[in-house]
Amino acid sequence: MPAFSKVLVANRGAVASRVLRALGSLGVPSVAVYSDADRGAPWLAQAGEAVYLGGSPPRESYLNEGALLDVARRTGADALHPGYGFLSENAGFAEAVEKAGLRFIGPAPRWIAAMGHKTRARAFAAEQGLPVGRGSGVLAPDRDAILRAAEEIGYPVLVKPAAGGGGIGMLPARDAGQLLAAVERAASMAERGFASREVYLERLVERPRHVEIQLLGDRHGRVAHVLERDCSVQRRHQKIIEEATAPGIDRTILEPLMARIADTFGRLGYDNLGTVEMLLAPDGEFRFLEMNTRLQVEHGVTEQVTGIDLVAAQVRSAAGDRLDELLPRPPAANGHAIQARVYAEDPRRFLPSPGSCASSCPPPAATSVSIPATRPAARSRRTMIRCSPR
Repeated sequence: MPAFSKVLVANRGAVASRVLRALGSLGVPSVAVYSDADRGAPWLAQAGEAVYLGGSPPRESYLNEGALLDVARRTGADALHPGYGFLSENAGFAEAVEKAGLRFIGPAPRWIAAMGHKTRARAFAAEQGLPVGRGSGVLAPDRDAILRAAEEIGYPVLVKPAAGGGGIGMLPARDAGQLLAAVERAASMAERGFASREVYLERLVERPRHVEIQLLGDRHGRVAHVLERDCSVQRRHQKIIEEATAPGIDRTILEPLMARIADTFGRLGYDNLGTVEMLLAPDGEFRFLEMNTRLQVEHGVTEQVTGIDLVAAQVRSAAGDRLDELLPRPPAANGHAIQARVYAEDPRRFLPSPGSCASSCPPPAATSVSIPATRPAARSRRTMIRCSPR
């Protein structure tokens, strides 16, 4: 049992439920928080305590740093799990948690800050000898400088926000005629999404594979990889299908790369869960894309094939457990797991249009199933949802 007397889960919905389940399995008391919009939400019943946080707008509740720290103080929590999204990659918040005498269940704030800015993360990866594709620094608001940067990289290029990810504000440009308009539009989207207009350029890789490597580190200078996931099926640079392990990739190339990445981050003191995202180009070369210093939405497919509870391991790592306690043996895959995200859209306008959910028939247990490689088939479990159009 980790040396935490109580953990505050500073999030909502599916990720709050997942973290609360892991805390329950470890026997650690938990505190959930909720906004006006989430009164009576089902995950609240999983926690030992549920405390009202604020109004429905996230700025009044799940993004209200002062309110979260006040709840932690009032309930006697000595650790905080940020989940994903919201404040999970906010280095300033992680520092505030630590200064308040709590343990932030995630990597050290310096890692969140270092990897949170994409151009600095690319520069860091290059300094460590990891493969990085051609790109620019943050673009200056100068037409000629922008055009020169693209010419040096070579078209086509991808304009990307420097202060955030998730596919927001990523726009291609195939020639100089498209570039300036794409930069202006991407900067506007970045300002709305991340409160920063900083954008940069990367060489656009046509038809790449998106492969992410799961890392797990401890507070004693050791890091191991927990295999990889394939997230290549995307729509507007946002993931739809996630698989573990990545099918059809040469393991003699992938496995040394994963070991090299784990060794690099271990040598530098990475100290919790993290994911290094790579692009695999059609020429067979891997290129560093970014690093996410948090629990990933798609962590479940890795758990399905390895049998490792990554969330529990994340909590135990933050509490001081050593890597050989978290991973008594090297992770190995047993079968294959797939996660699919539901994208409900108007096919004529290509805009979100979920309609209303008329009925839902949940499965009797989990909605995912691991199929051992030794079995020719396994019964599937389905979640059936019938929605009416707008």
